[in-house]
Amino acid sequence: MQDNRILELAYAIAETTRDKVGAIESIMRETEILALNARIEAARAGAAGAAFGVVAEEMGRVSGSISGIARGFRGEVEAQARRLEEAGTEMLTELRGQRFTDLALNAVEIIDRNLFERSCDVRWWATDSAVVDAVETPMADRRAHASARLATILRSYTVYLDLWITDRQGRVIANGRPDRYPGVVGHDVAGQAWFRQALATTNGDDYSVADIAREPALDDAPVATYATAIRRGGRHDGEVLGTLGIFFDWAPQAEAVVQGVGLSEEERARSRVMLLDAEARILADSRGQAALSERYPLATEGRERGYGQEKARLVAFARTPGYETYAGLGWYGVIEYTEVPPEGAKLVHESSLVE
Repeated sequence: MQDNRILELAYAIAETTRDKVGAIESIMRETEILALNARIEAARAGAAGAAFGVVAEEMGRVSGSISGIARGFRGEVEAQARRLEEAGTEMLTELRGQRFTDLALNAVEIIDRNLFERSCDVRWWATDSAVVDAVETPMADRRAHASARLATILRSYTVYLDLWITDRQGRVIANGRPDRYPGVVGHDVAGQAWFRQALATTNGDDYSVADIAREPALDDAPVATYATAIRRGGRHDGEVLGTLGIFFDWAPQAEAVVQGVGLSEEERARSRVMLLDAEARILADSRGQAALSERYPLATEGRERGYGQEKARLVAFARTPGYETYAGLGWYGVIEYTEVPPEGAKLVHESSLVE
C-alpha cells in the first residue's frame, strides 16, 4: 500500500542519515589523529616546525567542531525521524482502521439485505393457496400438493435447505424436501421459539426470526430460521391456522460474504473477517477457525462502529444498521488485522478493542 511506502521511506531516510553521519564522524576521527600526529612531529622539529604545529592545532580544532556538528545533526535527524515514523504509523492506523471499519459495515449490510429478503419470502409464501389449503383442510392430497408446491419453490430458491408447514399444535404436516429429509413430517416443533413467535404474530406483516442455530432435523446444518403464521384464506387479518418455517442455508451464504470482503492479497493473508451475533458468538469466520462455537472478545466501548489497535493487532467493527423494514439482530461485522511492521518500526498504542 502507498501508506506503507511512506513509512518505509521514513525508515530509509533515518537509516541513510545514520550511515552518512557515521561516515563523517569516522573521517573526523581520522583527521583528529592526523592532526595529533602532525603536532607531535612539529614539536620534534622544534622552531622549524612551529608554523606547521599551528596549522595542525587548527586542523584539530576544526575537526572537533565538525564532529560536534555531526553529532548534533545525527541527534536532531533521529528525533525528527522518530516523530515522522510515529506520525506515519498513526496515519496508517487511521486510514486502515477507517477503511476496515467501512468493509466490516459492508459485510454485515450485505448479509442483512440477504436476510431481509428472507423475511419477505416467508410472508409471501404463507399466503400461497396450496400452503393455506394444507392447514385449512389437512387432507393427505392437500398436504401432498403443498409439499410439491414447496419443492417447486426450493428448486428456484437454492439458498434454502427446506420449508416446513405446521399445524397450530406445532406438528409438521408437509415439507419441501421429503426425499432428503424424510423424518421431518410429524416432527414436533411446539417447543421452538420461532414457532411460538410465529403463532403469536398479529397480522400478515409480522414474522419471527431466530439467530443462527443447528437444526437436528436438517442433518444438524446451521440455519437462519424465519417463520410466520398461515392465516385462513391467506388474508392479512385471517385466523391463525398454522405456521410456515423457512430454513436459510447459512454456511455457504455466510462464507461467500466473509470471503468476498474487498481486501488485497497481503491484507487477506493477515486478516480474519467475522460475523458476530449480538452476544459476540462467531457466526462466520474467513479462516474457518470458529463458527457457532466461540465468542470473540469484542469490546465496543459503547460505539456502533470503530476500530482500535493494540501492539500489532488492529480490530475494526461495525454493528448492523438493519435494512428497510428489517431491523436486524444486532450482529457485527469484524475485521481483525495483524500488522507486520518494517524492522525498527514502533507502533503507536491505541485504546484496545480486545479485552
